[in-house]
Amino acid sequence: MNKSLFEQHGGAYRQVNGYRIPNLTVPDEPEYHIGLWGLRRLDYLKEYRCVLYVNLLTSGKLTEHINEIDTAACESWETIIHQMAEVQGVTEQFKAENQMLWVGRMNNIRACAYEIVNKELIYE
Repeated sequence: MNKSLFEQHGGAYRQVNGYRIPNLTVPDEPEYHIGLWGLRRLDYLKEYRCVLYVNLLTSGKLTEHINEIDTAACESWETIIHQMAEVQGVTEQFKAENQMLWVGRMNNIRACAYEIVNKELIYE
């Protein structure tokens, strides 16, 4: 009997109710704590980049990719917030002088940083 291409490359089958089912497994991946940014990237890949998602999943690199994006996004978000607050003069002294205005400006800065990180890292 001729071997299938799958068998020629080291694959094996098992019999289930008269059907030959390939023995497929996903490679083991290290476990990481995935935060908000990583989860957003994962959802984006599943929804809009299916081929990339499946390639990363089957190669065993999905968790590593998600962790890298999560880490980079967290660092980028914090850096952007710090830099924007510094440029706009939103300091602890400003907070002590006018707390409500400080809250409004910080919320605006966080929203801007959120959009930048989404555009540059999550949805690319």
